[in-house]
Amino acid sequence: MELIQETPEISAYLAADEVIDHEHPRVRALAATLSVDAPDAYSYAKAAFTFVRDAIPHSMDAGDERSEMGVPPAEGWGRVTWRASGVLAQRTGICYAKAHALAALLRAEGIPTALCYQKFDVVHGLVAVRLPGQDRWVRQDPRGNKAGVDAQFRLDREQLAFTVRPEFNEVDYPVLFAEPHPAVLQCLREAVDRPHLWQTLPTDL
Repeated sequence: MELIQETPEISAYLAADEVIDHEHPRVRALAATLSVDAPDAYSYAKAAFTFVRDAIPHSMDAGDERSEMGVPPAEGWGRVTWRASGVLAQRTGICYAKAHALAALLRAEGIPTALCYQKFDVVHGLVAVRLPGQDRWVRQDPRGNKAGVDAQFRLDREQLAFTVRPEFNEVDYPVLFAEPHPAVLQCLREAVDRPHLWQTLPTDL
């Protein structure tokens, strides 16, 4: 699938805004920590991806699985995060929020990062990166691994959390967005808690 930039200016994929707030001290501090053992852009991008994938539990995994085991959800389980700095502070978020956090960490170190989406029963969010010296974008999915999900940071080929099945009307959206899609941001910002969020996730873009 050919990935298509929403805007031709690569600088748009380095910008900071209200959501991908990579100028926030918390984002900058974590980026500095991750870069200590990352001598090049590839090493840093992989370290940032691994951190967001593994150190920030996906909200559904962190809450729903505990409920299924009869364990009360962790404190703060009902919070909905959407701003990158907030995701890093509260260490929780759904796929969109985790994508925002990863985009902020990568942009903080000058790595162009786009937001992109897939459609399953609901819309799923991930990122695409374009490392310095590379002539193409590669999608990466920091959703978080679990049984049946094994997303890895790769440039040679995609290894995402989920594979689209066109026969079930699932879709890989080819557009690379510099900012979160309005439908995604609206559902995050308007959700009063996660049960409400689960009911309002977009089903198409």
